[in-house]
Amino acid sequence: MGRAMPAARCIPASAQRRRPQAAYREDPMPNYRRQYFGTAWFFTVVTSKRRPLFADQAARFCLREAIEDCQKRYPFVVDGWVLLPDHIHCIWHIENADPNFSRRWAIIKSQFTKVFRGQGDQEPPFWQKRFWEHCIRDDRDYENHLNYIHFNPVKHGYVASPKDWKWTSFHSHVEEGLYPLDWGASLDISSHIGNE
Repeated sequence: MGRAMPAARCIPASAQRRRPQAAYREDPMPNYRRQYFGTAWFFTVVTSKRRPLFADQAARFCLREAIEDCQKRYPFVVDGWVLLPDHIHCIWHIENADPNFSRRWAIIKSQFTKVFRGQGDQEPPFWQKRFWEHCIRDDRDYENHLNYIHFNPVKHGYVASPKDWKWTSFHSHVEEGLYPLDWGASLDISSHIGNE
């Protein structure tokens, strides 16, 4: 294992997708369409009995290692990410050549369990058996789910602003100019986003 995980990032930089278009815009939607159907997916993955596993640095490190291991065998790109103590929200791009996201999550969960088992007083099961997925339909759907991801720590009362949460892709998206640093200070996310 050997490497320390940076506090501000849970996903390796090589796995993050660079988006040419800002997720936060004041201009109207562009007049072109991207192909999302079947390639971009929003996921919610929850720990067993909502145990706050990811409040622990060792658990965050094990998760990162499990994701990196899975990506070597079954590539995917992480567009957006937030890691909360008891659940994960993310958007992945998966090539159509091998769109089996269930296999990828099974590998991640299994690898995490194998490495994290026995750390202190932690014993499996660590994960809920299922996860929730949603196929991203278009630019608006993508933007809504990316905003939902980055606003989630505020929604759950962990921080007052997305910029205050360490374990999110929000910081890299700010660096890329996709969001202003003060984004989310007075935001209203539709209650149906993330719950389709």
